[in-house]
Formats: sequence, C-alpha cells, structure tokens
Amino acid sequence: MTTVYDIPADMFIRQVAEELKKNPQIQPPDWAAFAKTGVHKEMPPENDDWWYVRAASVLRRIYTDGPVGIQRMRSIYGGKRNRGPAPSQFRKGSGAIVRKLFQQLEAAGYVSHSSGGRTVTPAGRSFLDNTANSLKAQAAEVAPGLAKY
Repeated sequence: MTTVYDIPADMFIRQVAEELKKNPQIQPPDWAAFAKTGVHKEMPPENDDWWYVRAASVLRRIYTDGPVGIQRMRSIYGGKRNRGPAPSQFRKGSGAIVRKLFQQLEAAGYVSHSSGGRTVTPAGRSFLDNTANSLKAQAAEVAPGLAKY
C-alpha cells in the first residue's frame, strides 16, 4: 500500500487540496481573503485557493509529525521578518489560521484532539493513503518509468 511518505510533497499536497475542496466542512472563513499568514509576510497569499492548500499541508504535517499542537505548527509555517537595515529575525506564523484549520479538520473527522496534541484519525489516515495510492496509479498510467513515486 502506498502511503504519504512515498509521494513527493508538492504533488501530494496539490491533490489533497483538490479533494478537500469537495468537503463542506473545510471552508475558508470570511477574513481569509484579507489575512496574512504571519507577521513576517507583507501581503496576503496571491493564490485564491490558499486555504485548501494550507489545510492539505497541515493535514500532511499532522500525519508525518503527529501529535502536534498549535505552537509547533506556528513554528513550521513561520519565516524571517524583514526589519530593514537590521538583521532579519524568525517570527512564527499565524495561530488563528492553524487553530481554525485544526477545528475544521476535526469537524471533518480527519483529526482528533488528544492530550499530546492533534493526531490523524483512522478515517484521515485512510483518506491520505487512498489519495497517495491514486496518485501513484496515475503516475504509473502516464509514464511507467515514474511508477517509483
């Protein structure tokens, strides 16, 4: 069986984001069109579907690194803040985005909250593994030499 670890992250996240768009529990809030993803950013994301891409990325990180909490995810999605002539410093990403995504993924049944942090439920693990398996099958159909993914 193909798992998340067997597929390149960029291909996998793109496919999971497309699947999450079909789920009614995963919806960007009203403020998502105007929100920056952290204090280290100057502008909001340009991609209109950034909410689903971030949800897919968060779900993959919970699968690979879980159990994780909001603070660890903020550190993962942080970056360097440009302070002009002063040296750049690391700043964490937005906690509101991560918190809202955790809540939506819990409502969809993909993630559960435990004492150690969020972990992927069996339904979430099945969803991600089936997506990885379908990606591998698509790669085998398109180019048999690429079936290693």
